[in-house]
Amino acid sequence: MAKYASSRFVMNTLSVLSPLSLLLVWELLARTGIVDTRILSSPTLILKALMPLVVSGELLHNTLVSVQRVVLGFIAGGVPGILLGLSMGLSPLMRSAIEPMIQATYPIPKLAIMPLILLVFGLGELSKTFTIAIGVFYLVVINTMAGVLHIEKIYLDVARNFGASRKDFYLTVAFPGALPMIFTGLKLGMGMALILVVAAEMTAAKAGVGWMIWRAYDMFAIEQMFVALMVLSMLGYLFSIGLDLVEHRVIPWKRREHGES
Repeated sequence: MAKYASSRFVMNTLSVLSPLSLLLVWELLARTGIVDTRILSSPTLILKALMPLVVSGELLHNTLVSVQRVVLGFIAGGVPGILLGLSMGLSPLMRSAIEPMIQATYPIPKLAIMPLILLVFGLGELSKTFTIAIGVFYLVVINTMAGVLHIEKIYLDVARNFGASRKDFYLTVAFPGALPMIFTGLKLGMGMALILVVAAEMTAAKAGVGWMIWRAYDMFAIEQMFVALMVLSMLGYLFSIGLDLVEHRVIPWKRREHGES
């Protein structure tokens, strides 16, 4: 137990020191002139640009707008993805009918269909939500289906022998058995959601972190651009921690397999 605690402390320390070391090297390179601060700026200049954005409330407003879009798109894409993935995993007939369409459309870059999405849904919030949802949907449905297909056949046979209904197959066999892969899809989907929200806000928005990045580029305000990128990085980290906490709560046996208390 002591050995595990010591190892955990070392890993936590490294996770903090590694980004701090990168920032220190960046600052030193900027101060010595090796890095052109007109293009790549420096941590101290970015910090100076951060404070007015925080005090004015502009940064908080744009962050909350983006978070709302990400959450709505994540739910709109994740829930159907889980339901369809479970159905495809349990039903060979449905899998045969739908999987080819998913395989054919998944490789299409979601940014490439942005013009079509704008034509169909307009310039409002619905187009941004749909853009995020469609990116999340593919990753969740593919991983959920894979999770169901990797469930050992004996569990399905036992449920069938005990006369399990269709609902029981979903709730007591497929869903619990596929949970590890479902969370893998959700984590990948969250990363995709953050990528797509920036793209959506760059093309048709008046607020949001992506809009901040595009506006900073227009004004050549490099420090503000880095502030927005920093916010995106922090959002990705926080969402990842949140999903990890939910996963540990929902899948306690996975935590025990990794030796965590």
